[in-house]
Amino acid sequence: MKTGLTIAGSDSGGGAGIQADIKTMTMYGVFATSAITALTAQNTTGVFGVWETPPEVLESQLDCIFTDMRPDAVKIGMLPSEESIRITAERLKRYQAAHMVLDPVMASTSGSVFMKEQTVKALKEQLFPLAEVVTPNLSEAEALTGMRIQGKGDMEKAAGRIYEDWHCAVLLKGGHLRENADDLLYRKGRAFWLPGRRIDNPNTHGTGCTLSSAIASGLALGMELCEAVIQAKRYLTGALEQRLNLGMGNGPLDHMYSMRNGLWKKTGEMGCMQTKIETRERKVKI
Repeated sequence: MKTGLTIAGSDSGGGAGIQADIKTMTMYGVFATSAITALTAQNTTGVFGVWETPPEVLESQLDCIFTDMRPDAVKIGMLPSEESIRITAERLKRYQAAHMVLDPVMASTSGSVFMKEQTVKALKEQLFPLAEVVTPNLSEAEALTGMRIQGKGDMEKAAGRIYEDWHCAVLLKGGHLRENADDLLYRKGRAFWLPGRRIDNPNTHGTGCTLSSAIASGLALGMELCEAVIQAKRYLTGALEQRLNLGMGNGPLDHMYSMRNGLWKKTGEMGCMQTKIETRERKVKI
């Protein structure tokens, strides 16, 4: 069985962070391991407390996983401090980790800020160069580049700037665009536009965590990056389409929908992944 590692914060409400990652990896048929970077007290209405994992505990978690159950892919989520970033980067380099998917979690959906400016700087300098792909949303991409992103042209420029600076592929999520929900996969000077459609569902807590851990799962299973991204988008779309309604605020996704709906196959391939998605590719000058 393939294994995945999620390095992220714990969400007591179960919709995002470590909990969302483990559910997603499990639905892919990947055995999930975890290194918890922070404990949070949160639910669908907001984040009420964040407690960073002590450095020695984070180090020990990573050592235990890599020396015994080496992951085939790594998803990196919430890192609350420069110290947690330094430890994570050092251990990933020491163990020569493969297929790293970095979700630069700077704030929660409810607006709680997790990263200070210096922490963002450390994240870019220490972890971006190690990542196979980073998955910012529009606001995160603006913080990373200092740009104002208002349309597809801006998305291409921002993704290209991140690639040129850190030489990692970029999946820039367009869910906050007004006209559509298309995503942009940028790598090696080429832009791959992945069509998306808006789903009338106000409950979107954990979408970023779910997408990035799904990509990591696909890479662990041996998929090429573009295919892993396409499959992850299908899985996320299916989870949103169920319109799960839990809690009094921004609720979680239905991660287990394919299993409950009888779409799970013995091969570990989800029934929601059978429809082809055509990507639109073009060269981009930065």
